Amino acid sequence: MEKNYATATVYRSYVAVGDSFTEGMCDELLPDGHFRGWADRVADALAAERAGEEFRYANLAVRGKLIGQICADQIGPAAAMGAELVTLAGGLNDVLRPGCDIAEVERQLGRAARELLAGGGTVVLFTSTDPARRLAGGARLLPAILRMKAFVESVAAEHPGRVAVVDLFSAPCFDDRRLWDEDRLHLSPEGHRRVATAVLEALGRPADHDWRAPLPPAAPRGRTEKLRTDLRWLRLHLGPWIGRRLTGRSSGDGRPPKRAELLPYRAR
Repeated sequence: MEKNYATATVYRSYVAVGDSFTEGMCDELLPDGHFRGWADRVADALAAERAGEEFRYANLAVRGKLIGQICADQIGPAAAMGAELVTLAGGLNDVLRPGCDIAEVERQLGRAARELLAGGGTVVLFTSTDPARRLAGGARLLPAILRMKAFVESVAAEHPGRVAVVDLFSAPCFDDRRLWDEDRLHLSPEGHRRVATAVLEALGRPADHDWRAPLPPAAPRGRTEKLRTDLRWLRLHLGPWIGRRLTGRSSGDGRPPKRAELLPYRAR
């Protein structure tokens, strides 16, 4: 069945909440020093639809945040802004940690979605990409990822027409290392571009490219190059990540949101 793009809602305001995924980590840098990210790309497209009329945008996401911190720090302010569109992504940082209480993650994510829906706007949720085919040891995360996927889909089923789901899990293109930064946890600019298109498509916009399509074949990597890349990843990314976990620190400690107020926004 074809989508009727002509009836897609034209939004006047948008708030993004979440962690580094929504903050835009590892996309291109903007002149103000912030990463651009898929949420800014979505805001650009929605602002362009307003044809000179005001469009407002806020991005409350902060890297490293757990779902409990997102609920405590971002959901209340986001709900109070009364935006017509809210994207909510969270819980993956919890899942990455050993001993994650997945039932508690679901409880908090569900509560956050309900609080945002109470404002009357559209809420966009996400399923995680599949880690099993991409990350060493990713298979241990798969049961929790699949459970979260089913939960997100159940929330959407409870609120037809009001919750849209961006299903990244079912897109094998995200198995490609070129859609990820060298830290293997954050999207590359091409990854952010594809997620932005996926969000807009979930909101009823025609896609300007097939975001699910595989990239052209990559040049094969030799064993030496692969070993050098793995050692660099261990030294620059995995080691510091483990160090923060052991000391109870987060990459987002003390960091403010990059766009804390729902202010007029122009497409870049």
